[in-house]
Amino acid sequence: MIRIKLILAYEGTDFSGWQIQLRDRTVQGELEKCLETIAGKPVRVHGSGRTDAGVHALGQVVHFDCADDRRNIPWQRALNSLLPRDVRVVDWAEVPDDFHARYGAVSKTYEYVLWHKQEFFLPHRRRFAWDCGPVEFSLMEEAAAVFIGEHDFAAFQNVGTPVSSTIRIITEISRHPGLAEHETVWRFSANGFLKQMVRNLMGCLVNCGRGKIRPEEVQTILENGDRSAAPATAPPQGLTLMNVEYLS
Repeated sequence: MIRIKLILAYEGTDFSGWQIQLRDRTVQGELEKCLETIAGKPVRVHGSGRTDAGVHALGQVVHFDCADDRRNIPWQRALNSLLPRDVRVVDWAEVPDDFHARYGAVSKTYEYVLWHKQEFFLPHRRRFAWDCGPVEFSLMEEAAAVFIGEHDFAAFQNVGTPVSSTIRIITEISRHPGLAEHETVWRFSANGFLKQMVRNLMGCLVNCGRGKIRPEEVQTILENGDRSAAPATAPPQGLTLMNVEYLS
């Protein structure tokens, strides 16, 4: 057997998330159907993590095993000829058999796009940004500083995926210009994220930017660990998985 690593890009709008489901369309489901066609038998794909319905990716990493006689297949070209138009393989490589897309990841980076013009929202950005309205960036950045470092992020985890620990290390939350004049991009990097953690952090920062909560209150929410005390989850369409890093 050989192990293949893929880097995927996809638009999440018309998917019910990454993880395969019995009836709903998912990224994993579409990919496994194409791999079965090429390999001649079912192939299980392992992703670096699950993305929610409506969430996008430019750097989702996955791996799968297949028979050695498939070693010479040009996986990018072969899969892209079969995959639907909202999924593409952007790179691939044969990797050692101890590589694991999920368990080997040491860092992930997401970006979240906000549209903050009150008067209008460009229609072609509606699938890729949150129309959150005007916000005060200085308040958001003050609140973001609270999250940097190692903390227990239980207050920013939604239910649904059991984990052994809710402690994570955030190394970056930064603001950058967006594609359009009235957009900003917020970049989040950490050694890992809990279920819907980035969307929950973004929802909290937007509430600070709107003046609904004070930045100093964020510290209390974080320390108390009570999800019900934290602001609502940001919508999915502004979020994109950008990159997953590994030690080697």
